[in-house]
Amino acid sequence: MLKGKHIIIGITGGIAAYKAAVLVRLLVREGAEVQVLMTRAAKEFITPLTMATLSKRPILVENFNPENGAWNSHIDLGCWADAMVIAPATANTLAKMACGIGDSLLLTTYLSARCPIAVAPAMDLDMMAHQATQQNLDTLKQRGVMIIEAESGELASGLSGKGRMAEPEVIVESIRQLLGRKQTLAGRRAMVTAGATMEAIDPVRYITNHSTGKMGYAIAAELAARGAEVRLVSGRTQLPCPKGVERVDVVSAEDMFRACCAEWDGADIGVMCAAVADYTPEQVSPTKIKKSDDDMCIRLRRTPDIAAELGRRKEGRVLVGFALETDNEQVNAQQKLERKNLDFVVLNSLRDKGACFGGDTNKVCLIDRQGEQSFPLESKARVAERIVDKIEEILKTK
Repeated sequence: MLKGKHIIIGITGGIAAYKAAVLVRLLVREGAEVQVLMTRAAKEFITPLTMATLSKRPILVENFNPENGAWNSHIDLGCWADAMVIAPATANTLAKMACGIGDSLLLTTYLSARCPIAVAPAMDLDMMAHQATQQNLDTLKQRGVMIIEAESGELASGLSGKGRMAEPEVIVESIRQLLGRKQTLAGRRAMVTAGATMEAIDPVRYITNHSTGKMGYAIAAELAARGAEVRLVSGRTQLPCPKGVERVDVVSAEDMFRACCAEWDGADIGVMCAAVADYTPEQVSPTKIKKSDDDMCIRLRRTPDIAAELGRRKEGRVLVGFALETDNEQVNAQQKLERKNLDFVVLNSLRDKGACFGGDTNKVCLIDRQGEQSFPLESKARVAERIVDKIEEILKTK
């Protein structure tokens, strides 16, 4: 699979850079053409001479050669590559990738690359566990970057925990998967809802909730990565639209209801992940409601039940619901499964630490008519993979 493939290996400034030598040697042994890009900091950990000898190609560090002005085109590199792997990927580099910063040849090549991309993080355990790093990894995953998970063990700091770069043999296998990933949902059309709806009280105030849309966006990204045509019906969120996904922006529950009904007609898969308001003000003031000395009462009416409506029109398609509960979790989720004619429900509880709104992790239980399957606390990107795996299983039976 790797013979004749053009692979860029990006090396950044971490102690795990020594493993890149073995990685390049393994790839060359399998017949791949390897171009190594190094950051300036990476040269402090392993020499360009070593990497050039193993890759049988000159090592590229700067955008141009200061001696003769020869230009190292990041655009040409991005078009040449069949895959790009950054190993090790430091916290600094991951942050720059997530923010679109291109202050090195390695990073501008990443921004120009049209090929599949993977990163193998390597850093101390506290840096790995930091919310900023986890958020950056989640952002990259949503954009289609493969994360080759770091391993647990003894670290250079003397501490022990998760942060060791994956072994070269594991990275090579991940590259095979990256290049050979099957488009198992090609030809399928999916609709995903995400984010929070906003129900206006007056031109200034509204009713909403704490959802950030991260889980729904991760699911949309995973469906697109497997070849599905994805429409993301999104309420309020600050997240960028995942790569290969078409977003439909909505504001209120009524807006989302109309958009979902329109999109459902051509869809094979529906994932109802949005936090939709159950109630909306019966009347919306056209002007700002002024404060007075009296209490104020706002009369609310029920919003349309989107999942129930789509469930009535399911007709052999896959429909997935979400249940965020604080008590009687399994019972409430099972009732939702039956009441709304869903194929399965993704249950999570606010009582589970790390599964709250706005976080980068989730702890879920998948419930269908055959039973339930619980998973440990994981990244939302990994949870998305499990949900899409389940969807694929059901599609085989339709």
